Amino acid sequence: MSKPSSRAGVVIVVIIIVVALVWWLGHRKAADTAAEGQPVAVVTAVARQGSFAVTRSQPGTVTPANSVVVRSRVDGELTKVNFTGGQQVKQGDVLAEVDPRSFQAQLQLANGDLARSQAQLSNAQETLKHYQALLTQDSISRQRVADQQALVNQYAGEVKSEQGRIGTANLQLSSTRITSPITGTVGLRRVDPGNLVGPGDARGITVVTQSQPSKVLFSVSVQDAPHVLERLRGGICIPVTAYGDDPAQPLATGRLLAANNEVDPATGTVKLEAQFANANTELLPNQFVTARLPVDVLSSATLVPTAAVQQGAQGAFVYVIGDDKTATAVPVVTGPADNATTVIRSGLNAGARVVVQGADRLRAGTVVNATAAPVTAAAAPVVSTDCPSEAAATSAPSARP
Repeated sequence: MSKPSSRAGVVIVVIIIVVALVWWLGHRKAADTAAEGQPVAVVTAVARQGSFAVTRSQPGTVTPANSVVVRSRVDGELTKVNFTGGQQVKQGDVLAEVDPRSFQAQLQLANGDLARSQAQLSNAQETLKHYQALLTQDSISRQRVADQQALVNQYAGEVKSEQGRIGTANLQLSSTRITSPITGTVGLRRVDPGNLVGPGDARGITVVTQSQPSKVLFSVSVQDAPHVLERLRGGICIPVTAYGDDPAQPLATGRLLAANNEVDPATGTVKLEAQFANANTELLPNQFVTARLPVDVLSSATLVPTAAVQQGAQGAFVYVIGDDKTATAVPVVTGPADNATTVIRSGLNAGARVVVQGADRLRAGTVVNATAAPVTAAAAPVVSTDCPSEAAATSAPSARP
């Protein structure tokens, strides 16, 4: 009795499933039939013709415009340090001092030797005048006069030599005051007062960097280099934007300054150098940034919003809305693109209306109810190719004392 009951239960379950499936298929077909007569709501944009900047983003390193290791020009004991790390200094500001006493003594000795040589020269000159007077009277030999003239010349040479020694002593004495060679930011001190310093110190006393303006070194591929070099040599300003960790928040905008004259065989890239005003010290020396620049500008290109481009089994296509308000799938060949805009190389002309929202509910021949996209979405601006002004790119505010 139990076996027939189990079989009957299974049969009932199967019948219920079949009935539910038939009902669902019929309901879906009816819904699709009803929907075929209803337009599908979509958002469209107009394909436009304009310029498009082909951009590249490459890692780069910030380098100061100038960086100087400050060393003492003379050997001696460091007695004073007049700066703190991070301080803004001007060219000529005294950063440190070396004990000047030994150099003052050398200057005093040189002055004494000069005074002695000048006295000897004066005496020899007077004697020579006397001998020359006697010679006119034929009361002295010509050899005696010649010897005295040689003695005068000797003392004159000694005077010049002592004057040179005094100049050297003065230079060494002035070098005991170690000044900043450039205007910029001074780093942490590398030696404490009381230590012996000199021109042979590898580390120096500190480092002064000029970060206004700053430079960013980065590279582009050898395929992109010809377009960049052609514009750079033609005097066209190429803007460069530096980004930090946030790709949506630029740190600074500058201009391409120079390019290397060879390809790095290890990486197949060409090194470039961009300059930034860095007025607010957004860029710090040795900071890692991402440099973005337009490597080429396509003029009179057909542009559509990137959201309009769909991918199918046959490749890229867009839905074009005709005058009869029906959708047509049009195959296209795409070119460079960014998050907002895509270049269409072929398959579509400017002025065509393409679907940017609702394409997932379309197929060829579907009737649509189209709404125009906002201008910001339909015609997103391309990357700016405008450079900052020459003054803004190169000027630096005066450093604080």
